[in-house]
Amino acid sequence: MISRQLYHFGRYIMMMGTALARPERTYMYYRETTRQMNDIGVGSLVIVILISLFIGAVTAVQFSYQLDGTLVPLYYIGYIVRDSTIIELAPTITCLVLAGKVGSNMSSEIGGMRQKEHIDAMEIMGVNTAGYLVLPKIIAALVVIPLLVAIAAFVSIVGGYLAMVLTGSLSDNDYIMGVRSFFQEYNVFMMFVKAVVFAFILTSVSCYQGYYVKGGSIELGKASTNAVVFSDILILLADYLIASVLT
Repeated sequence: MISRQLYHFGRYIMMMGTALARPERTYMYYRETTRQMNDIGVGSLVIVILISLFIGAVTAVQFSYQLDGTLVPLYYIGYIVRDSTIIELAPTITCLVLAGKVGSNMSSEIGGMRQKEHIDAMEIMGVNTAGYLVLPKIIAALVVIPLLVAIAAFVSIVGGYLAMVLTGSLSDNDYIMGVRSFFQEYNVFMMFVKAVVFAFILTSVSCYQGYYVKGGSIELGKASTNAVVFSDILILLADYLIASVLT
């Protein structure tokens, strides 16, 4: 078991070393990177907004329920929604969702090219396949996913506002005062650190699963599943380590 995990870890490091090499043709990498940025960013924007909206709304409703009958001021609802969203919910939930949507797609795309021997043909032509197929995806994810996380944080706060103010549970001024209270810029820094680390994990792990897939459609399906499962596990582990180090 341990030797198998070490084998995959070593092969993953070797693939990443090849993928991060200097591009042969910068223009080809640029076109592929912009295409991946569109697929990851624009293609995931709707699902990220929907999930974030309800995350903020549910967080506000649940915390309002916890404050019922206590002496804690109600404007703390906005404060808690803001900080819980920025520190934890926006980067973690967004990247877990993207691991299922984007990660499985990347694994299937590269795995399909491996099965159809497109990768072998590119290697015969002297193309650095790991670099051309993996590096643009990583660069695109490192640029776009933090932007999606920032949007998710903003939409979550708006979702909490809609859940509280529109239902009459909290006044407009109280919620906004809570959102503006006790703000620390360091929390935003921590959110972006998590977003960058999670983006690298979900992209590189998914590409690895697809790049070395063997067999037919069943193995390709397993590779897509493993891409999501391993990415989610590593994201949660990294979330704990980052929280331990930065806080």
